[in-house]
Amino acid sequence: MKPGLTLATFLVTALSAVAALAGEPAITTGAPGTADDRIITLSQLDAEDQTEITTTTIWTDGEVVFSGVPLARVLSMAGLSGAPDATLHITALNDYAVEMPLGEVGETFPIIATRMNGEPMSVRDKGPFWVIYPYDLGPEYQTETIYARSVWQLKALSLTD
Repeated sequence: MKPGLTLATFLVTALSAVAALAGEPAITTGAPGTADDRIITLSQLDAEDQTEITTTTIWTDGEVVFSGVPLARVLSMAGLSGAPDATLHITALNDYAVEMPLGEVGETFPIIATRMNGEPMSVRDKGPFWVIYPYDLGPEYQTETIYARSVWQLKALSLTD
């Protein structure tokens, strides 16, 4: 076992890795290969309280209901925390990556959506995880910066100071 890992942390990490290897969609968090490396599975996200956002997007037709877990909660689940000026790195399956200041992650928004109109999202439909904002809530959610941070096919989250 790596130094700094408790038995409980090791077991949770090992079980999450087994689920991910078994084909369950998962997000890698932290620094790969370190004690901070964690895997958060779709099942783990589904077990959390769900937040719904009903909105239109520039990528979909008409109003859509997205559901998932607030990004702030996902970061907490992963043990990722830092100063507001720390940088959150968000990476997609195709290695598209964007950075955002940790201080811009709200308690409620954005969410890591796992469902669109009640259905799991396939990779073909921008899933299984998509960073979603309440775009219709106001012009502050309809900027190039927000659109760039709306990463679909999310695969990894990490934090640097």
